[in-house]
Amino acid sequence: MDDSIKRWTAKRKTALVIEIIQGKTTVSEASRSFDLTPSEIEGWVEDAKRGMENSLRANPLDIREQYEKQLRDL
Repeated sequence: MDDSIKRWTAKRKTALVIEIIQGKTTVSEASRSFDLTPSEIEGWVEDAKRGMENSLRANPLDIREQYEKQLRDL
């Protein structure tokens, strides 16, 4: 990945999260490389996992239902 990234688009975030999930890099390595906080990257990973889980459901929740479920969980 390019070290001079100035804007983190969804596509770039996805590429980084995939690298982390595949074990090509770690959260701490990515944090140091791209000057991001580990909690920010971990949040992206958690969001990706929730999105994958929802997309693989027999009856996926729509965006509004996802947000309502998140609010109830909090």
